[in-house]
Amino acid sequence: MPQNIKPRTSKVSSAELNKIRQKKRILSLLRTDGYTSAPVLSKWLKISLPTCIVLLNDLTTAGYVKNFGMGESSGGRKPNLYGLPEDRYYVISCDFARFSAYMAILDCNHKFVTPIIEIDTNIDDPDLINKLYKTAQQLMKVHQISDDNVYGLGIDMPGLINSKTGINYTIKDTKRQNIERELKQKFNKIIYIDNDARMHAYGEFHFGAAKDYKDAIIIHWSWGLGLGIFINGQLCSGKSGFAGEFSHIPIVENGELCICGKRGCLETIASSNTIIKRVKQGIANKEISSLIRQFENNPQDITPEDVINSAREGDEFCIAILNEIGKAMGKGLSYIIQLLNPEIIVLSGPLSKAKQYVLSPIQQSLNRYCLEKISESTLVLISDMGDRTALLGTSEMIFQKVFTEMNFHYRTIIST
Repeated sequence: MPQNIKPRTSKVSSAELNKIRQKKRILSLLRTDGYTSAPVLSKWLKISLPTCIVLLNDLTTAGYVKNFGMGESSGGRKPNLYGLPEDRYYVISCDFARFSAYMAILDCNHKFVTPIIEIDTNIDDPDLINKLYKTAQQLMKVHQISDDNVYGLGIDMPGLINSKTGINYTIKDTKRQNIERELKQKFNKIIYIDNDARMHAYGEFHFGAAKDYKDAIIIHWSWGLGLGIFINGQLCSGKSGFAGEFSHIPIVENGELCICGKRGCLETIASSNTIIKRVKQGIANKEISSLIRQFENNPQDITPEDVINSAREGDEFCIAILNEIGKAMGKGLSYIIQLLNPEIIVLSGPLSKAKQYVLSPIQQSLNRYCLEKISESTLVLISDMGDRTALLGTSEMIFQKVFTEMNFHYRTIIST
């Protein structure tokens, strides 16, 4: 039975439904804690050991759980250890960039079981759903992954996204904004949609530099400045799922026009757009720079990575640009630090690769704009996770949803 189709439960007793809930809890615990014995599970679930063993036997018989044999004993009989089968649970994870998307399939241990495939698409692509579906089918076929073992699809994308409803309000065609509904109709699986910056943050919080902290700010620094906020270990999404629109905090009074329609947003002075704009101004002003000499006849080909690489080679014009956007970012961060007093701020994304060329000016701005007693306890770091952060964050989120919402046919999973 497809995983997102709910079985008819009109004839299912409350006792049977309770067994289903307990089995879902067992699966969730085994996913997060790994190999575990029945006595430990019964204690965590606050159920009797015989009941726990019956549930585990049901799950094992149906193939949802595997008995991995005897574990270590602190005295007495060695317990059997149970865990999730390595080849039973998969999700599709998809990360959107500005003009493309990246897709891979991961198992319940967050291992990439397929390569990452690039898809030529964007959030306003009218053929978006078909492209995602075709790529997913290709990955499953080539790597011999059964569709029945793929339980969900998680996607992060740019824009104003309500993760509770699966609506991306930034998609221009209003008929296509309910992206979760469209994907569910096509894939017939559990779907999770969220903002790309929050999923970058979620990956960093669970697997990267912020994993040992409870109060963290993670920023994906690129064409926009996406912000993920963790308070006491919980991702803060806000009432409508829009929390973290760091890009559009007004910084400069009567400043440059932003893509959001307002003036002086942080994005206009501290993003990849700022870098490209400053380089083009340098070309017009005939600045002395190896980068300008390289691109003066084809300025449309310049990328932020080119500027960072030139700075590393000692190009003072490029170093000055990175210094400028670093100071602007630091001013924006000072507001966050004063308001939330986080333990750590992690910078990820393409512009974070500039490292010391932006960290030093960021610190200068923090020294200038923050109260020392507040800012001195906040650690600012560069992520070292690379380009897989969002795929990992999205896979973790969709797995949480899968093990909460997955539906079993009660006749095959409940003892009779």
